[in-house]
Amino acid sequence: MSMDNTLHKGEHPRVLTDWRPEDAEFWERGGKAIAKRNLWISIFCLLLAFCVWMVWSVVVAKLPQVGFGYTSNQLFWLAALPGLSGATLRIFYSFMVPIVGGRRFTALSTASLALPALWIGFAVQNPDTPYLVMLIVALLCGLGGGNFASSMANISFFYPKREKGNALALNAGLGNLGVSVMQFVVPLVITAGIFGALGGEPQTLGDSQRLWLQNAGFIWVPFILLGTAAAWFGMNDIASARSSFKDQSVIFKRKHSWLMCMLYTGTFGSFIGYSAGFPLLASNQFPEVDVLKFAFLGPLVGALSRAGTGWVSDRFGGARVTLWVFAGMIAGVAGVLFFLGIKDQPGAFWGFFAMFLLLFFFTGVGNASTFQMIPEIFRQEVARLMPSLNSTAQRQQSDKESAATIGFTSAIAAYGAFFIPKTFGSSIALTGGAESALYGFIAFYALCMGLTWFYYTRRNAETPC
Repeated sequence: MSMDNTLHKGEHPRVLTDWRPEDAEFWERGGKAIAKRNLWISIFCLLLAFCVWMVWSVVVAKLPQVGFGYTSNQLFWLAALPGLSGATLRIFYSFMVPIVGGRRFTALSTASLALPALWIGFAVQNPDTPYLVMLIVALLCGLGGGNFASSMANISFFYPKREKGNALALNAGLGNLGVSVMQFVVPLVITAGIFGALGGEPQTLGDSQRLWLQNAGFIWVPFILLGTAAAWFGMNDIASARSSFKDQSVIFKRKHSWLMCMLYTGTFGSFIGYSAGFPLLASNQFPEVDVLKFAFLGPLVGALSRAGTGWVSDRFGGARVTLWVFAGMIAGVAGVLFFLGIKDQPGAFWGFFAMFLLLFFFTGVGNASTFQMIPEIFRQEVARLMPSLNSTAQRQQSDKESAATIGFTSAIAAYGAFFIPKTFGSSIALTGGAESALYGFIAFYALCMGLTWFYYTRRNAETPC
């Protein structure tokens, strides 16, 4: 009997009733292949989720050109709101996989992306669409942000400790790539009527150029349907991963859950916040530059650095890598401040852009390193707090707490997608520039660096990892 047939016996042909990834023989005999299949489908669905979540960051930059008379502050609000709703949804999504099942919830959450994708396409075709409607559409784009928490929690159950860091880095990094894919694809597809009469009429700009801004939403719908089908028919639920919200809520009593929320906000919160806010910030500070031609490169660098550096943390320790990441981010923000100070000089934009690329790189490395820390921290914590459990029970408990914490920390960190664009907008409105916001980011990164050193990397640290 094949490995798949053995594992699929149970209440449903897609439920794995016997899942032991730490068992090397089990892993090589078929567990690894099943985990890889679930990982790659998860990556595709998560990439689509990020495309929908962040699509508003490009759409808002084009709204004034097609006749929407919004103020700069209103545009920053539209860019920020998907981050607010996405982060809030993540809080709930982070606990759903053990309750509903990873396969089922991935399929359902992916299907939900069709609603904002379609609504964007209809709403942007009429400049008289009420601002309230646009706010609702922006909030619904947060459905894509919520998916990250459930996706990461789900994948954490499939892999053994020795490969968990790299698997999570691939899932998150290639999923994060959706931001870059979207910022590259959308400026191209809005220049052509690729859906013909079904896609609606183009919008005519002042220079007689035509745009099909509705394609920014419509383009994702066929892929969303494909991803939904792939998740429903190709992924698995793990029976041993089932637990209630009450069982998972123990993480709220764990000090390290809250510490990791802080550190992951510094890394992922910065990545997604800069992704949402950079196009509008750069357009505001350097109006002579067509920023949308280059904006996709920042998220691309961040996503690839996350996907490609998980092994670094597995080898050298997540906490040590995280410490240096925050040092690099402080240097990157200092560089941004320098080039903003000389923004009227030739070439200042390219220095400004290079510093943001450096920031995106470090956020990607830090995203991988902080998530690598979480399973190791809870492995130590469960062994310390629950010594009466045998080794198998301790492993299952630490896996459940790690998965819930991974989801919850990603929820808190995702508020960066709201606060960073809004902080830029408020700083510009109050002071005329973004410098005040950037100094605040430096102070926050310094705090994160101190917490990492004190709890995880110094000699005799409480939980070295």
